[in-house]
Amino acid sequence: MGINPADAAPAHLSLFSGAGGLDLGLEQAGFQTVAAVEIDPWARESLARNARRRGHDLFIGSDITAISAQEFLLQTGFKRGEVTLVSGGPPCQPFSTAGRRDALNDPRGSLFRDFLRVVEGVQPRFFVMENVRGLLSATLRHRPIAERGGRPNTPEEERGSAFTVILSEFERIGYTFTYGLLNAADYGTPQTRERVVILGSRDHEPLSLPVPTHSRDGGDLPRWRTVRDAFADLHDPEPQFQPYSEARLKYLRLVPEGGNWRSLPPELIPQAMGGAYTSGGGKVGFYRRLAWDKPAPTVTTSPAQKATDLCHPELNRPISVREAARLQGFPDDWVFAGTTAQQYRQIGNAVPVPLGEAVGQELRRVMARQ
Repeated sequence: MGINPADAAPAHLSLFSGAGGLDLGLEQAGFQTVAAVEIDPWARESLARNARRRGHDLFIGSDITAISAQEFLLQTGFKRGEVTLVSGGPPCQPFSTAGRRDALNDPRGSLFRDFLRVVEGVQPRFFVMENVRGLLSATLRHRPIAERGGRPNTPEEERGSAFTVILSEFERIGYTFTYGLLNAADYGTPQTRERVVILGSRDHEPLSLPVPTHSRDGGDLPRWRTVRDAFADLHDPEPQFQPYSEARLKYLRLVPEGGNWRSLPPELIPQAMGGAYTSGGGKVGFYRRLAWDKPAPTVTTSPAQKATDLCHPELNRPISVREAARLQGFPDDWVFAGTTAQQYRQIGNAVPVPLGEAVGQELRRVMARQ
């Protein structure tokens, strides 16, 4: 491919790219994405279509475990140490607070190892790693509730032990870093979505997390952006969505703007909720209808699913593909490949574009202090 580093914007190598939300945000801050890696074929097709549409010369790989750091450098024409930024979010299943946790969650045995390997091999000036908030408290070894009495936790069972390993691995390869839990709504995204963000520096430059540009209550900053803000002037004459069944619509029609299953008449709730009625958990996503004048909750990969409803504030349908994309900060001409379900999944898994831009702008400020 061959890009002359002297002629290009700061080069960015994207790992676990998805449909390109983080990449697009970083590009809006002035970085140039020169390579991307994504194993999902539909997300990879989305990356390719958008690169062609924008005239970008982009190398796209499919399996990070099979690509060496040297391959990235050969494909992009850069030498070790010339790439400015490597970013990515290694899949979060090992660090999720949901689901089974009966296996060793050591990040050294997960796809984090590949993120680390590429950073160590490419030696970018900076890295950005993002993940779910559960990463902060994830343990190296899960201790079942039935076994939690009678003895103290081992170091591997302590909350945060997996995150401690991640930080120590970045130290091992010579990077200093800062990290925190960022809410995308604080950076102009019309959605409350928390992500752990780690910023790393090869040259031990002083790093800070981006300063919020919006706030819940306003004051010195603009208020959080809302669903109304997001959907304003959207031209979506034939909205693409997965329709609700009539069995669910008969309850959703009774839910007011901003409500959920708790808004239903009490006598209907047991029938509407089925087995979930007596199960644990908050169940906040059941029969959830968005509110016009608040940010959306976290955009899910299945906004028409029973437990992760994102119903339109007024219409009796889930948010459309383009509405979901607006809530994540994607431009209206961003292409998503695949079926409606596959497009929803790509959008729901994305890093919000404004959050990516805020992170990129913070790195550009560090670069400007040279």
